[in-house]
Amino acid sequence: MANFNFNKAILGGRLVADPELKQTQSGIPVCSFRIAVNRRAARNADSQTQPQADFIDIVAWRQQAEFVTRFFRKGSSICVVGSIQVRQWTDNQNQKRYSTEVVADEISFVDSKGEGPANASQGGFNSSYTPDNYAPSYSSQSEAAPKFEEMSNDDDLPF
Repeated sequence: MANFNFNKAILGGRLVADPELKQTQSGIPVCSFRIAVNRRAARNADSQTQPQADFIDIVAWRQQAEFVTRFFRKGSSICVVGSIQVRQWTDNQNQKRYSTEVVADEISFVDSKGEGPANASQGGFNSSYTPDNYAPSYSSQSEAAPKFEEMSNDDDLPF
């Protein structure tokens, strides 16, 4: 059987508190924040649905950390794509402790322009931040859709 390893989390929720930017001793920006993610409502004994939420810890590094602290506030909708990481350490009482968190690879806005608590600072963003696109792109209603040329015969395609 092939060795199959896959660690990818895609989460959409709302920030529980304002994110706070910190720096490591070597000066690397880091931001830890928590999002509330609703899950399918469970039914109690009276067949009433009870909404439930999970609170997920997220860690963003470098430019992503700065992006989150600049454009998101408590209550902001956010989409996070990343990997699950479990940390282990020994506390002052010599007890083993564990923490499970998502290390963000991509962070995106979910609210439309003019919606959500962070709308005043978003200023028309319509993008997400990934390490590959260091500056978020801005949308412009005056931009025309790209023109593509029609291909009548696809026999020459290499796939």
